[in-house]
Amino acid sequence: MARKTEAERQYDASSIQVLKGLEAVRRRPGMYVGGTDVKALHHLVYEIVDNSIDEALAGRCGRIEVTIHDDNSVSVEDDGVGIPVAKHPTEKVSALELVHTTLHAGGKFDNDAYKVSGGLHGVGAAAVNALSEWMEVTVRREGAVWFQRYQRGLPDAAVKKIGKMKRGEATGTTTHFKFDDTIFEEGAAYRFETLLNRFREMAFVTSGVFLKIRDERPTTPREMSFYFEGGVKSFVRYLNRNRKPIHGSPIYAQKEVEGIDVEVALQYTDGIAISEYAFANTIHTPDGGTHLTGVRTAVTRVINSYARKNNFLKEKDNNFSSDDTREGLTTVISVKHPDPQFESQTKVKLMNAEVSGIVASITAEAFNLYLEENPRDAKKIIERCLTSSRARAAARKARELVMRKSALESLTLPGKLADCSERDPNKCELYIVEGDSAGGSAKQGRDRHFQAILPLRGKILNTERARLDKILANNEVKAMISALGTGIGETFDVENLRYGRIIIMCDADVDGSHIRTLLLTFFFRYMPQLIEKGHLYIAQPPLYSLKAGKEMHYAYTEAQNQELLKQLQKNGKKYSLQRYKGLGEMNPEQLWETTMDPAERMLLQVTIEDAVVADRTFDMLMGSEVAPRKRFIMTHSSEVRNLDV
Repeated sequence: MARKTEAERQYDASSIQVLKGLEAVRRRPGMYVGGTDVKALHHLVYEIVDNSIDEALAGRCGRIEVTIHDDNSVSVEDDGVGIPVAKHPTEKVSALELVHTTLHAGGKFDNDAYKVSGGLHGVGAAAVNALSEWMEVTVRREGAVWFQRYQRGLPDAAVKKIGKMKRGEATGTTTHFKFDDTIFEEGAAYRFETLLNRFREMAFVTSGVFLKIRDERPTTPREMSFYFEGGVKSFVRYLNRNRKPIHGSPIYAQKEVEGIDVEVALQYTDGIAISEYAFANTIHTPDGGTHLTGVRTAVTRVINSYARKNNFLKEKDNNFSSDDTREGLTTVISVKHPDPQFESQTKVKLMNAEVSGIVASITAEAFNLYLEENPRDAKKIIERCLTSSRARAAARKARELVMRKSALESLTLPGKLADCSERDPNKCELYIVEGDSAGGSAKQGRDRHFQAILPLRGKILNTERARLDKILANNEVKAMISALGTGIGETFDVENLRYGRIIIMCDADVDGSHIRTLLLTFFFRYMPQLIEKGHLYIAQPPLYSLKAGKEMHYAYTEAQNQELLKQLQKNGKKYSLQRYKGLGEMNPEQLWETTMDPAERMLLQVTIEDAVVADRTFDMLMGSEVAPRKRFIMTHSSEVRNLDV
């Protein structure tokens, strides 16, 4: 009898595994909630709240309350009709238990119970249950209160009646769960601000619903409530509150076509950035989709048509591009579709092909009417498009001067770049360093094999207030673009990035913070893909060094410094204390062992948890409006004084 080969022993019939129940979710959480990081942790809450929002869309819910409890568990309560508790006719188990323990079980596969909804696959509640250490669901329905508890997806007992509803008590569902810390990353915790911003968006696009979030954790007890009746029009006003609109109220349209409800609002500002937020069945789709494509198509088509008809564009002139017509434009588009098709379970992009044409038609009709009825505003909008078009043409010429022929063959690498010898971008790092002095120390202290150094002289241009042609005229920005190798604007390609990590290294003082903010503004506005794909980092140099005999200790925060001082004093050791005000004060060896050695350094990865907040913050800190920035500085001045920077 022939012996089995090694390959045959490794893969035979016994190798095939069948994952039953919710085991698949626990084994592969990334397929259902996007991973096991903090972002996925918040996704658990969104899945449960989305179910309550679906009740609101069906006209059966007017109030939703979310609470983060002091044990880091979360409860979501609504006043909907309550999840059915009767036995399912074919599965012979309570419907409540069915939707929490079985994938692809729910009431949203047809349009009988819900005309539109965000939950489509019957996965949300079951996935959250599977990824929770425990979950308790209380339902107020049919005059009684029903209850069931689960542990890691499995019910402790059958659904039971625990009492009667009180007189005047609203029906509804309360879901209380604690995420499983054996699945999620160590130290994962909910951020109140992240949930707050998500629920603010939900309240804007689900007008007439009261939404409250409360944080009961002892370190940060607080709460916030939202209720909006203006819909996406109010959302645009909110987004533009730190900007200067160039025309009156937002251009607004709302219409239902073929069962698809479309609500869109647009407003031009004097800023440079394009702000676009798209929602499908109240779910934020950060990657856009066919609904956002429809708006973009309509805006470009209407502006070009109006400009031609009114002689702003002559016969020999080229049409405006989509980028020309969207510069400075804030857009919010919300569609409610009876059968939306998303790119994945995390619902980042809407895919329904028919939505694009419907949205384009509704948007074009409203936008064209606004331009015809408001010729002064129309002229301002067209003039800003003309300015944008000219600047874009100038930028195109300037960009050709800083583009590299290829990642390795370019002759335009900046002279002050100290490159590394490694040619695999995934193994390379680029330190963007403030000043020639710190740059000199970094060049001497680095590992030349994989670490490149690019020193910047002074503060770069504030890219929040400048168009691309002005940005490309700035020598420091040109040096960064050349070093990175990605190009910029229309030619940007993240695949050409020469370094897997881009590390901003600035002094721990006010000027260093300003330079860091300017650099972050540039990357956020012109190379956001680098942030989205996890390439951008901030170095964390120490604030203090404490030398006790032959031992050298470093403190990266004021709290660490105080703790080290207490330990040294307690042990009766004599020490000398140095406060670093600049990277240039460290010799190359110190800079390496504290800030550049991969085995010892601390890096802060730059992420965008909430695009709305990031957009608004950069606009407020770096934009043209002074009043919002002044209010921020006055509000946080006491905190800044206490930072000892």
